Amino acid sequence: MRIVKLTKKVGHALLRGRRERDEKVHRVAARIIRDVRKRGDAAIREWTKKFDCVDLRASMWVSSRVIERAANNIAKEMRVAMEHAARNIRAVAERQLPRGWTLEVEPGVKINQVVRPIEAIGCYVPGGRFSLLSTLLMTVIPAQVAGVKRIVVVSPKPNSELLAAAAMLGVTRIVRVGGAQAIAGLAYGTKSIAAVDKIFGPGNRFVTAAKQLVSGDCAIDLLAGPTEAIVLADDGNPAWIAADLLAQAEHAPDAGSFMVTTSREFAVRTKVEIRKQLRALPKTNPAQQSSVRSGAILLASSMEQACEFVNRFAPEHLSLPQDTDDLLQRIQATGTVFLGPWSAQPFGDYASGSNHVLPTAGWARARGGLSTADFVKCISVQYISEEGFTRLAQEVQILARAEGLLAHVNAIEVRR
Repeated sequence: MRIVKLTKKVGHALLRGRRERDEKVHRVAARIIRDVRKRGDAAIREWTKKFDCVDLRASMWVSSRVIERAANNIAKEMRVAMEHAARNIRAVAERQLPRGWTLEVEPGVKINQVVRPIEAIGCYVPGGRFSLLSTLLMTVIPAQVAGVKRIVVVSPKPNSELLAAAAMLGVTRIVRVGGAQAIAGLAYGTKSIAAVDKIFGPGNRFVTAAKQLVSGDCAIDLLAGPTEAIVLADDGNPAWIAADLLAQAEHAPDAGSFMVTTSREFAVRTKVEIRKQLRALPKTNPAQQSSVRSGAILLASSMEQACEFVNRFAPEHLSLPQDTDDLLQRIQATGTVFLGPWSAQPFGDYASGSNHVLPTAGWARARGGLSTADFVKCISVQYISEEGFTRLAQEVQILARAEGLLAHVNAIEVRR
């Protein structure tokens, strides 16, 4: 991982490079989506065979027998770990759930908020080298807390651990499909897969592009992928910081991991640790590529400049190992913050309870990570009594006339 002086030019280049749409990826995703809309299951089978080497001719769905067998054969320590993570995720999800309320705005004018779950959702669970059972927990649990009735999980190669986690949560609808074809199937439906109302979950560039492309027809949660992380520090344990950077870097060859610091000496020490820890990782680990291609140690001229860059970059993950309130107060845009030296980033990926489906590509400037609120609809209910009508009628007619909406004026007048 190279050390680079954080100049305006460097900052602009990093932001521009991330913003630039990968036209090739979008063209491929668009082609797959069009094909699935046209040919349905046949297209899904062909694209899955091509990209994932999975034959779906027998069935796209994982049978209940296979799910049950995975649940029965799971190691005890794995079950304990999954249950612990699930408890924490559920506790946070329950706290996030929006509540209904009633407000009398003025006499005779009452507004209620009622909370209703989305009827049907799709949960995308990445399954490149390994099926991410943690993403299953992070998407399914808040959906269950919200009261979603139909939950469909799609994952290209669901392994036994993922299936055991699904069984633990009572999930039975699992489709062995990934990539853009899975997103298209969820969004538009096929003979085998009924369309859903909203799609959740992170993915690679093709999945993210597909979610963008279908979002005009099917709601999506947020753009989550590829992974990115920043550690902002002038001091601390270089080995711990290097470990956090590599933990996110190993998600994919295009994952972006950055350290921002004002100390050249600390930057050099951290770089040495990164090299040392990379040597201990397998040559096939994606961090070997991403730490060189997509990562850097950025040397800022001041902490003010460092914070300004972080807020413009709006990273998915941000670590503040020095744990100072002043530094945290300067942060305005990030998916999640790991505060203090002991807050290793993998805790957030698995078991702290905070959701790991987080905004990437600068979306953290506009929203936070996935929460239970994303799985519900907050519906406003308006009740106007005769007294409320009398209090509001004249002003509403004045405002409506100013906008030239005479039918609006009449809807009040006929009730007088």
